[in-house]
Amino acid sequence: MPEIIKIKALKHPNIPHYEWEGDLLQVTSDYVLVRCHPGRQLIHHTKKDIFTIDNTSIEYFSLKEWFTAAMAVEEGKVVAYYCNIAKPSVLTNNALSFVDLDLDLVKDKDKAWQVVDEDEFETNSIKYNYSPELKAEAVNALEALKAKIKQGVFPFNDQILGFIRE
Repeated sequence: MPEIIKIKALKHPNIPHYEWEGDLLQVTSDYVLVRCHPGRQLIHHTKKDIFTIDNTSIEYFSLKEWFTAAMAVEEGKVVAYYCNIAKPSVLTNNALSFVDLDLDLVKDKDKAWQVVDEDEFETNSIKYNYSPELKAEAVNALEALKAKIKQGVFPFNDQILGFIRE
């Protein structure tokens, strides 16, 4: 039986944003990898609602770098990506958390990569009082993430397929 882990997305500095659960696949000193199954419940604290997510995903949470990556899986292949620019994830007991900094890099099925939520980043940088250093770190993280994708670095390469098939 796989170990279940609770994942918590926070707004700066530590305000509950949304949470869900998945099966822990791998923990290294650099990242945590989780499989999430169709029918999972996403509790959205900010919107005060609960959503049912109907896809399988493999989710990568960096413990050192400023991003997360959720990869939608269909028929044994990654078909879409949703990457959050976020502070490095923190793993404690059976919970994983990260501070979402609003900027997202996404790739929908059969479409090109695009940056989304830049307006939300600007609005929330005022609302949540992001320091100039935090804003700069988020923008730098977005550029570093684009470079990782272009270079085909894990999890943005075929290595991830081994976890899909497990």
